[in-house]
Amino acid sequence: MKRTTYAGLVDEKYLNQTVTLSGWVQKRRDFGDLIFVDLRDREGIVQLTFNATHAEALAVAENMRNEYVISVTGQVVRREASQINNKIHSGQIEIDVIEAEILATSKTPPFYIEDNVNANEELKLQYRYLDLRRPEMQKNLRIRSKIMSSAMHFMDQNDFINIETPILAKSTPEGARDYLVPSRIFPGSFYALPQSPQLFKQLLMGSGFDRYFQIARAFRDEDLRGDRQPEFTQMDVETSFMSAYEIRELVNAWVKAMMSDVVNFDLDTTKIPTLTWQESMDRFGTDKPDLRIAYELKDVSETVKSSEFGVFAKAVEAGGVVKVIAVPGGAENYSRKDIDKMAQYIERFGAKGLAWLKVTDEGISGPIAKFFPNHAALLQVTGAKPGDLLLFGAGRNDIVAATLDYLRRQTAKDLNLIDMTNPWAFAWIVDWPLFEYSEDFDRWIAAHHPFTMPNEEDLHYLDDGEDPHQAHAQSYDLVLNGYELGSGSIRIHRMDIQEKMLKALGFTPEAAHEAFGFLLEGMTFGFPPMGGIALGLDRLAMLLAGQENIREVIAFPKNSRATEPMTQAPTRVDHKQVNDLGLFVSDVE
Repeated sequence: MKRTTYAGLVDEKYLNQTVTLSGWVQKRRDFGDLIFVDLRDREGIVQLTFNATHAEALAVAENMRNEYVISVTGQVVRREASQINNKIHSGQIEIDVIEAEILATSKTPPFYIEDNVNANEELKLQYRYLDLRRPEMQKNLRIRSKIMSSAMHFMDQNDFINIETPILAKSTPEGARDYLVPSRIFPGSFYALPQSPQLFKQLLMGSGFDRYFQIARAFRDEDLRGDRQPEFTQMDVETSFMSAYEIRELVNAWVKAMMSDVVNFDLDTTKIPTLTWQESMDRFGTDKPDLRIAYELKDVSETVKSSEFGVFAKAVEAGGVVKVIAVPGGAENYSRKDIDKMAQYIERFGAKGLAWLKVTDEGISGPIAKFFPNHAALLQVTGAKPGDLLLFGAGRNDIVAATLDYLRRQTAKDLNLIDMTNPWAFAWIVDWPLFEYSEDFDRWIAAHHPFTMPNEEDLHYLDDGEDPHQAHAQSYDLVLNGYELGSGSIRIHRMDIQEKMLKALGFTPEAAHEAFGFLLEGMTFGFPPMGGIALGLDRLAMLLAGQENIREVIAFPKNSRATEPMTQAPTRVDHKQVNDLGLFVSDVE
């Protein structure tokens, strides 16, 4: 049984040839002495015909059912004109089967093996091996494979050395919760699965490997969402003696090559904009803006601070802001009921309501229109035109930003206002704050990680008596279509600066050396200036495959509750395994 080619690749080139094909039965149509079977493999579908001329093969076909695994040998013939199917590669031909064999039978699947199948996601994850047979899923994973192949080739061509770093490592406080692995040999001690190879790649720079990369697995115990999994894949890159600009140019070159390799798109990297973090937040309310959406946030604080509308006036008086987006064509597409639903949704961002106005030929209308009798200045600042919908955010800057960022994205999606003539909107976001306040931890944390180098002019903010939260970092994020693809920075390579950074984060000298002593010790032996970036390959694959959830580009993902329905992980384990680790596990569910 030597397969001639894939079923989905057979076309007119094979006319009058005898071929042997193998795959799964997609569909069977029985007309007595004539049976049609659609044979499916990873490349597509080809139609098989069984007839009385080859009685033994016909008898085998009578027993075939959906998802049976079969092998056939037959002659490639041209289809009747009325039977031509231009939707598939093999649509001009069919296989006149001479011999057939059933290699494996199948129970009736719990859902149809076809695209756009109407099946519960939990059911599809439970039978993931069946879900992965669907053409869409096969396409998604092939895109992912092409991304990795392109990355490996590019890095090899640019003299990067592929080095693996440990999966079982030391737990270090870097942000999210670690996944811990108990040690049998050292009871009470734990390894941690790496959230990133960050410390190891810096040590590799100190070892003289000035260009390192790996396709790395990383793990974070955090709440899940559509673009996040507990285990994920990133391309980890680190360099010595390169500036932030040079690293971004290197990544641009990789992105250009990858887009050509994977989706045959000629990306003009000279048109990738670079925005400061502050500019991005001011214009879009987010540090990962979707630049395919034309309308931006407008600050109308000065315009409305003296208005009779108390909500706006009080927000500005309290040191907050009033910002607005003008949604093109939104006036006629959103009813009051629709806007009320949006107002309810944005409560999760801390917003206490949603003020709005509709722009008409005569002026403005809506529940707060009476407070703006002289509305010309408001329309001028917003650039709003008749038919537009004005959606306002008022209050604390971060709440207004999160609210209007969501409304901008959602309204653009609802009204098809995303510019698809620019399908891949990349951008660099630079000059980040060195620190950010975490509501979860109720303290200041590193905006990227504790090893990020401040801007040279901001180093003094780490000195005693200064405010370190004023400092900005030599950081840079790569964004695509509103998603963060990569996050990088120039690293701290001097121990005196690193100790000041850790002190600003609340580490005592003893705690700093307990957590990061091996890195700090390494810095005393001459570390070079270094920088790098980690690029999320799951999100990149999701975007290039046209999906909205990274589960669609991961072979065996976890669901939104971080469980794996197919194997039912995580599960309880045998008491002996637990005892060997010196652990006590409560029986309470």
